Order: sequence, then structure tokens, then C-alpha cells
Amino acid sequence: MFAAIAPRYDLMNRLMTLGRDRVWRRTVVRLCALPPGGRLLDVATGTGDIGYEALLAGTGTRCIGLDLTREMMLRGRGKHAGTEFAFAEGDALALPFGDSTFDAACSGFMMRNVVDVQAAFAEQARVVAPGGRVVCLEITLPRTPLFGRLFHLYFFHIVPLLGRLISGQREAYTYLPESAVAFPRPRELRRIMESAGLREVQYRSAMFGTVAIHWGIK
Repeated sequence: MFAAIAPRYDLMNRLMTLGRDRVWRRTVVRLCALPPGGRLLDVATGTGDIGYEALLAGTGTRCIGLDLTREMMLRGRGKHAGTEFAFAEGDALALPFGDSTFDAACSGFMMRNVVDVQAAFAEQARVVAPGGRVVCLEITLPRTPLFGRLFHLYFFHIVPLLGRLISGQREAYTYLPESAVAFPRPRELRRIMESAGLREVQYRSAMFGTVAIHWGIK
């Protein structure tokens, strides 16, 4: 599915979020609290948006972007002229890195796609050095009934239509809202992160409560 939507993935992200996804990714990078020259792992990097934001921040960050879908990473290579980082194929549930390799690990819109959320967080915590952070950007459901109805209208009807028109992949963008409905709410996700060994876990909401960013310390 992700291989099929790779050619229009970035465009669809901009359209679906009204361009706000770049702001959220910059927030993820900031919450990673990387030291100058810090090492960042972007899990399920896709076309590398978070990794590029980290490099463009200009603090000398060294980044690796990991993903299962080669087609996504191929679309990401060379996306920003003069700015490059390493891409690697790999599984979020079995990261091919040693313990305490990175200063921070992050993911953007990945956790809805793994079969074991706690195990994915535990793997990210494993490869982060003590004191480092794990940061998660993900879709969630708004708590108020009004925004809940608007979310349902937008994500279950408008987004699949956009997906068909822009990428020719309506099914992939029907999967997106369905996966959000089944995903743990922010407070439950905080508990899962704590059970994976992270402490001082916090989160903030964005886009009228339809997006949540969580972060915790190893």
C-alpha cells in the first residue's frame, strides 16, 4: 500500500493537513531535544520529512531514516538539494541498531501501522541512550462531539475522495481514518509509553484535537 502511494505521498500530506504537517514535524524535532551534533533515528521515515527538518535546523544533527518501504525512501533521496542523510530498510519491531546508539528516536504517523505499539516504543527506547527522548507524532480522535463529527466527515469522506483524485489510491486513504479509530487515545498511549520503559511522558494536541505529539525520556 505504501509503495503504491509513494509518488503522491508528500502532496497528499500537505493537502490533508492544510500544510500543518511540516509544523508538527518541526515540533517533533524540537521535542527530541538533541544536543549539537546529536544522533537521531527517524523510524518509518517515509520520504524523510522529519529527518530533513532535523538537518535543516542547522545544529549538525546526524540522522538515519528507517523504513520498510523502499519506494518511499527512494522518493525521499535528494528531496532537499545539498541536504542528505542515510536511509535504511528495517522493521520498527526489530531495529537493526545496538543499544544506546542514538540521542533520540522519533516517528511520524507510524504507530497506527504496527502490530505491537508497546514493543515498537520499547525498541526505540532500547536504541536511545539514557537521558535521550522518544517522540511520537500520530493521529487521534477529537474529544468534543462537534469536532468528532467534523473529523468523521473529513477523514471518512473527503480524504478518501482526495486520495482517489490525487493518487488513484482511494483504499489507502480509507485505511487512514479506520486505523485512527482503532488507535489508543492520548492518555492510553502515554500509559503504553510508560510501560515500555519511558518516564516523564507528556503529550500535546494539535489541529482541534485530531493530532497528538507524545514524548518521554529513556
